[in-house]
Amino acid sequence: MTFNSIEFAIFLPLVLLLYWIVFDIGAKHCRHQLKLQNLFILLASYLFYGWWDWRFLILIVFTSFCSWGSGIWMQHVTEKSLRKDGSSDPTSNTSTTIRARRWIAASNIVINLLILAIFKYYNFFISEIAQLFSIPKEDLLLKIILPVGISFYTFQALSYSIDVYKGKIKPTKDIIAFFAYIAFFPQLVAGPIERATNLLPQFLEKRKFSYSMAADGMRQILWGLFKKIVVADNCAVFVNHVFSSPSEQNGCNLLLAAILFTFQIYGDFSGYSDIAIGTAKLFGIRLMQNFKTPYFSRDIAEFWRRWHISLTTWFRDYVYIPLGGSRVSKAKIVRNTFAIFLLSGVWHGAGWTFIAWGAYHATLFLPLILTNKNRKNLNQVASGKLLPSLKETGQMGLTFLFVLVGWILFRSESISQFWDYLCGMWQWGTLRACYRCFTLWQVRTPILLALLMLTIEWIQRNKEHGLQINVPAWPLRYAIYCIVSITIICFYSQPVTFIYFQF
Repeated sequence: MTFNSIEFAIFLPLVLLLYWIVFDIGAKHCRHQLKLQNLFILLASYLFYGWWDWRFLILIVFTSFCSWGSGIWMQHVTEKSLRKDGSSDPTSNTSTTIRARRWIAASNIVINLLILAIFKYYNFFISEIAQLFSIPKEDLLLKIILPVGISFYTFQALSYSIDVYKGKIKPTKDIIAFFAYIAFFPQLVAGPIERATNLLPQFLEKRKFSYSMAADGMRQILWGLFKKIVVADNCAVFVNHVFSSPSEQNGCNLLLAAILFTFQIYGDFSGYSDIAIGTAKLFGIRLMQNFKTPYFSRDIAEFWRRWHISLTTWFRDYVYIPLGGSRVSKAKIVRNTFAIFLLSGVWHGAGWTFIAWGAYHATLFLPLILTNKNRKNLNQVASGKLLPSLKETGQMGLTFLFVLVGWILFRSESISQFWDYLCGMWQWGTLRACYRCFTLWQVRTPILLALLMLTIEWIQRNKEHGLQINVPAWPLRYAIYCIVSITIICFYSQPVTFIYFQF
């Protein structure tokens, strides 16, 4: 079941009605009202996830149970130590207790990463080893499919164990609330990757319906559908055609396909995040912002503060900072930077192109962090102004070009295909030929739609999403919503899978 499917259009209203009427108003005087509400969310989430393949549920239940159990176990070890020492101070743990807690947390981390490695990386590494030693690989490969969203919910489960171990959050004994935290269907398949410190407490407290929150959620869902169905899916037609046979394309087609893929992946992934965050608001739950106009970034460091924020901050908090961050020697800064970007590449997929993509961005990021300029552009571009300065325009254009080259590598099937694509794209006369190609509707329509999306996001760059409109005249506001809705309906043909489902 996907957000842009007819099934979801039926599923969501039914779940909302039961959630707010039966398990909220209907169970108002029930002592276990919150537990019933969380149980319903959990069952609805499992139905949503099991719609692809019910066998996926076995893994998510196992991951949830291991992570929940590790938290309970760490708490039990700590309480046992306190009773033994006769102390009431939870921070007065003995070295034995600390070692036991570390062992429990490490065991859960290893179990979860092992599951992820088997399903996502085993066949890749076996294929590479078999090729290296010229041995047959057919009998060594596992005939398994990659469970949808496994990287997302695994990282969410890992963050809980690490935060409990570090004492940032107390372990919960409410198994239903915890399982709902891991499996919450709006962000289960493609994020945002939530932290237990933000999302779990919302499942442990009674939620009240908020009209303003729900209305904003509906607007954000609408904006997400526009980015996915109208922009990303239209870009995908030409992009898929060119990338399926890049060696047969001229430089003009290669360049335009690269530009359109840059818009496609943004509209696709940020569109999913908008729908997820908006859907969560309908249930009275707030998820973290995952995108913040990344293509208006003035350097690559700012881009990574605005693109896939939940993953970027995850690697920052759980890998980069524990390694010493930027408060170490220059050599270790280089090591730490490459570590998080290479891990980010590997997280996206089992392939050399993803690893090279991570190394590419690390190389771009290094000069900024080594010269302490990585946090130079923390404010919003052209803040308080209608248009950016000439300098800011140049910085945004250069950053966009760097990102575009990276997306070609990301989309390519091999390093050699990426290089051939890059060489073919910069043929003499490519830009002149692009003018003729632009007259084709397959190119002109998605580019104009992408420019419309960027224009709206530029105007709304200080807002959470593109349809967070502060127009006093309500008829004008609703006219805009109707136009966007009609546009989505006109462009909708059949549901196209979200790109990040494969990760």
